[in-house]
Amino acid sequence: MTSINYADSLPDRKPSVGITINHKIKIDCRIRQFSPTNYLLEPGYIFVARKPVAISEVLGSCVSVCIYDRKRKAGGMNHFRYPYIREKDRATAVYGNAATLMLIRMMLDDGSKTKHLEAQILGGAYNPDISPEDIGRENIRVARKILAKKQVSVVSEDVGGEKGRKVVFNTGSNEVVVLKVDKIRAGDWYPYESNR
Repeated sequence: MTSINYADSLPDRKPSVGITINHKIKIDCRIRQFSPTNYLLEPGYIFVARKPVAISEVLGSCVSVCIYDRKRKAGGMNHFRYPYIREKDRATAVYGNAATLMLIRMMLDDGSKTKHLEAQILGGAYNPDISPEDIGRENIRVARKILAKKQVSVVSEDVGGEKGRKVVFNTGSNEVVVLKVDKIRAGDWYPYESNR
């Protein structure tokens, strides 16, 4: 297993590493970095911080799982677009089943123990004006199912509804801020590049 210290990455680089789950599913884990203490997590990415940082993201029907280690005071987050994929050779962090398993695995590989982990589930909105399918509901279901199977307790949820969310997760304190919005603007994806 490859270990990456994301907090030490250069601002203009996108670290990418292939990681295997149970030697069967390979996942491409990538992040986008904007400053030493703030990261914007895009769909299909997973981030585990070794130093306290604020991870930001914008969610519609996508779901994110934040996992926090109460003992180590460290956390990580995923951001997935679709609930699951069955073809193991096509599994990436865009899919909830792969992204959630990988986030748990990355936390454990970084020194956490399952008994110290707790999770928060965010997102999964459904807007019938945008899509006829309620993919958000399936994304939420997959996150809950995998966390239960891996015995990671869910301590908080802000899921469903029709509004998008702007989210900030503090990996050092397990604090989450959620701002619900009717419309997500293109500029919302890059909050550290302007005075937002």
